[in-house]
Amino acid sequence: MENLYIYMLAALAFLAIVDLVVGVSNDAVNFLNSAIGSKAVSFKTIMIVASIGVAVGAMTSSGMMEVARKGIFNPGEFMFSEIMVIFTAVMLTDILLLDFFNTLGLPTSTTVSIVFELLGASVAVALLKIYADNSQSIGDLVNYINNEKAIEIIIGILLSVVVAFSVGALVQYVSRLLLSFKFQEKPIWYSAIFSGFAITSIMYFIIIKGLKNAAFMPPSIKDFLSANPIVFIGVSFVVFTILSYLAIKLFNTKIYTLIIIVGTFALAVAFAGNDLVNFIGVPMAGFDAFQKWHEAFLAFGTLPSEFSMEGLAGKVPTKSYLLLAAGLIMVLTLWFSSKAKAVVKTSVDLSRQDEVKERFEPNYLSRSIVRGTIAFSDSFNTILPKSFKDWSNKRFIKPQVIAKEQDLPAFDLVRAAVNLMVASVLISIATSMKLPLSTTYVTFMVAMGTSLADRAWGSESAVYRVAGVLNVIGGWFFTAFSAFVAAAIMACILFYGEGYALTGLLVLAITLLLRSTISHQKNSKILREEDQLEKAESSSTQGVIQESAANIASVVKRGNKIYSSAINGLAVQDLKVLKKNRKQIEKLSNEIDELRDNIFYFIKNLEEPSLAASNFYINILGYLQDMTQSLDYISKASHKHINNNHKKLKFSQIKELKDLDARMEALFSSTQTAFESRSFEQIGAVLAEKAEIYDLVKEKIQKQVERTRTEESSPKNTTLYFSLLLETKDLLTATMNLLEEYFGAHDSSVEPAKLADDNIAKKDE
Repeated sequence: MENLYIYMLAALAFLAIVDLVVGVSNDAVNFLNSAIGSKAVSFKTIMIVASIGVAVGAMTSSGMMEVARKGIFNPGEFMFSEIMVIFTAVMLTDILLLDFFNTLGLPTSTTVSIVFELLGASVAVALLKIYADNSQSIGDLVNYINNEKAIEIIIGILLSVVVAFSVGALVQYVSRLLLSFKFQEKPIWYSAIFSGFAITSIMYFIIIKGLKNAAFMPPSIKDFLSANPIVFIGVSFVVFTILSYLAIKLFNTKIYTLIIIVGTFALAVAFAGNDLVNFIGVPMAGFDAFQKWHEAFLAFGTLPSEFSMEGLAGKVPTKSYLLLAAGLIMVLTLWFSSKAKAVVKTSVDLSRQDEVKERFEPNYLSRSIVRGTIAFSDSFNTILPKSFKDWSNKRFIKPQVIAKEQDLPAFDLVRAAVNLMVASVLISIATSMKLPLSTTYVTFMVAMGTSLADRAWGSESAVYRVAGVLNVIGGWFFTAFSAFVAAAIMACILFYGEGYALTGLLVLAITLLLRSTISHQKNSKILREEDQLEKAESSSTQGVIQESAANIASVVKRGNKIYSSAINGLAVQDLKVLKKNRKQIEKLSNEIDELRDNIFYFIKNLEEPSLAASNFYINILGYLQDMTQSLDYISKASHKHINNNHKKLKFSQIKELKDLDARMEALFSSTQTAFESRSFEQIGAVLAEKAEIYDLVKEKIQKQVERTRTEESSPKNTTLYFSLLLETKDLLTATMNLLEEYFGAHDSSVEPAKLADDNIAKKDE
């Protein structure tokens, strides 16, 4: 029997390590999004600062998480065997739930997940105890569960979402009115006062939230901070304002960059110092419970099912070496987790100042919210003085910056500083008032509020951004519900299955984690694969010709494979091949749509004498879209025919399609070679075959007409075959039009022009 609980303890230790990895991957968004989004410093510098903050926070952690020991349930009501079931169920659920959100690239709260997992598992075990004991009723559940704490946490979640968004929007609006987007041109004292507010907020946050429970913090300082917070804040503001003024005046310090670095460090310290216990608190509580029972077992032979866990009501500090090991795992995860980058990207994209490929689709609720907000804004604007509106609108005029899209920050330094400052203040206030709060919810909603106030959600992007925020918020409530239910189910399985259930659930968890990791790596590789299309950046027709050649070669190469796969899959009735083919053409179509979406920025970057390049580029994209539309129809029609189990094409039809496929493959191969080698003179030879290929398609159409009149008996086959031939003809037309456009525009004697900012050095990534 003792061995079972040793195995459970080993499982908890393993799950703690895994939970650290998946937890940091999700919560990294709390302290990385502002620095990464603003591109205040290089990515490497950001990671170094965050890593130091995480390491410091881990070593100054408050230790054992009280909520794991007694915050959600009353430990004295449970026996050791039941407590181990609860803790194991919680950890299994936690890693799977957090990894699920990481794979989706959505931020969620590790605090909320662990709390509701503890609640779900303890409720399940309590109900099983009540069911087994005839002397108890369902009403006795209140003796097992700390209802007040659970309700307090739920209220805290709802309040944090609304308050963080509202305060973030208000502070950002005021900051932008005072500083505008041309904040670098303002007098020094503007920046000094802003810096005084920001750094005071952040430093107060570090001390109150990050270090207040550190062992090295003298009791006298703790007492002073608790008794005189206003004095501390006032003195700090004056000191930091003066220091900021001197730093700018004497040393030309980039004060906004400094604020962001300090803020990133602060949130990293607080994250590791407080949220670390979300990952190791439950396993440490399990280890403490095991030690207490084992002592009783050796002394008195007490059985696990008879040893009450009243001892968990006390407080036990975590060993320093365990904190150091946990901090090291967190730092390594921060550097190497691709899922952490995916979660950060979601938060940054939703708050981006400029246009971006929107990830979320608008829905009825997001459209209604946007319409209602616009109506309210229009009504409110009618009562504002015209002079104020004119003045405020000027403060929100963004300076024009000519640069490559990947070099532009998602938002400026002022918004990044406000994000860090407001999040720090709100979390500090909640901590001092001992209110439950999720750092994820606060940092994310502050970022969304500042985005709204900064007019980052314009008419072009508002419905998408609001839909994204609603998706994330919905995910948070899904976290609470799914954590409760999943942990309850896990606890029931472990309660009855014991060792067999533990083994099976561990294998299941490891399998699911490996599967999601492999799937995420595959999806990540798709983002930068060999044949991905690139946006044109040249400012002349000849430059665009050279740059677009790679795109043409890629489309022709991939189009050739898609066309052949459709014909071959249809010939052998391979549904799997046809299904995969549909995904390939869908991906190609999306990439071309992205190029078309970039036309606005391409034209804006053109030099005045080179406006003819825009006509050429637009025509090329139109022909590429025509090609993909024909390929898309061919792929879908073939898949639909086989998927619906329609009659197989006749041998003569398949043979003719194969002949046509061979001819198309030769055409595409010649075209691909011409564009890959930039030998545009070869296009003339390809164009010379135009009439011959058209005649071949017409011949196939004529043969099918004759077959239909004499021997064809399947309407579905006839419809499919004619559709394939007609779309092939359209595909040929689009391809030949593209080749003629290139052949007519190319001039080998002209040196391609480049963008004026091509020589600007890129920042470190």
